[in-house]
Amino acid sequence: MLFSPLPPARTAKRRAAEMSGRHAEHDAAAYLAAQGFVLLAERLRTGAGEIDLVMADRDTLLFVEVKARASLAEAAYAVSPRQQARLLAAAGAAMAQHPEWARNGTRFDVMLFAGGACQHIEDAVRYQ
Repeated sequence: MLFSPLPPARTAKRRAAEMSGRHAEHDAAAYLAAQGFVLLAERLRTGAGEIDLVMADRDTLLFVEVKARASLAEAAYAVSPRQQARLLAAAGAAMAQHPEWARNGTRFDVMLFAGGACQHIEDAVRYQ
């Protein structure tokens, strides 16, 4: 055998993290829908990376990174500068693939989830 499969405990831990992330993405989409945004794409894969949520209203296109961790601080820390750069690159690729998504404004938001708490950070990532 060239590789060994993940131990069952590690696989279960990954599955739990995946489920937590999916629930957080669902909750984030519902929260933003209540704010008047429409879901355009979820878990959008581009050559530059994946975008958790793409949402829009009449005037604003949102690219949303969702993080679920044990604490809000851990969730915020997980949005590293490297990940922010990937999000920006992936958004550029997504806009090239979907010119119909163009709006007057584009925003990069982060939604953090931990222990039932949610923090929405508008305009969290910017081009520099």
